[in-house]
Amino acid sequence: MEPVDEQRRRPWVVGVSGASGTPYAAAVLRGLIAAGESVDLVVSRASRLTLLDETGIAFRDAHWREDLEEWLSRGADGKPRTFDVDVAGADLRHWAAGDLAAGPSSGSYPAKGMLIVPASTACVAGVALGLSKDLLQRAASVVLKERRPLVVAVRETPLNGQTLRHLVALDEAGAVVLPASPAFYAGATHIQDLVDFVAGRVLDAAGVPHRLYRRWKGELGGSRKD
Repeated sequence: MEPVDEQRRRPWVVGVSGASGTPYAAAVLRGLIAAGESVDLVVSRASRLTLLDETGIAFRDAHWREDLEEWLSRGADGKPRTFDVDVAGADLRHWAAGDLAAGPSSGSYPAKGMLIVPASTACVAGVALGLSKDLLQRAASVVLKERRPLVVAVRETPLNGQTLRHLVALDEAGAVVLPASPAFYAGATHIQDLVDFVAGRVLDAAGVPHRLYRRWKGELGGSRKD
């Protein structure tokens, strides 16, 4: 990888919280890398338990590149080496979830915005209330106060009134509330297609180009004709 110009580097901060749905995060990260975007990654403590449960991968701060490469290479069905992702060649930076002195904790850190994928209801509440109990929540609060894009891919069902009020608060603060709700008009034939649809909508909200799903063209049954 060529040396990164730190004066011009403006990453997307990607926060992974403890909700089920680590394949969504993997698909978004692959999309950002494929688009040549700089990425700062924050993996919460709770999400590491979810990642271990859903994939068998233990995400370790000291070995984050190897663990991330193994994670991103897996398909949504858990099959290893489904994707070939150049983690070593990508502009990636990892910040420990407990590091409140990290770059994204300050508004002067030049981030493009933040994508929380998936977002648990606890994470949603923490960001909506401005708790900043860890780096993920603090980075999201910073993005909101600096009026930068924040996409919150909430992954929970059903939603109670308290969480709905928190989501409304995030919407009113300028965030994009994006439920991890896959669609079927794109002609999904595999679990990966459903995951990629949600990931693609997250990237759409961030203005990042991708080819993760078939877009609607105004023709009924169009996906069945290809």
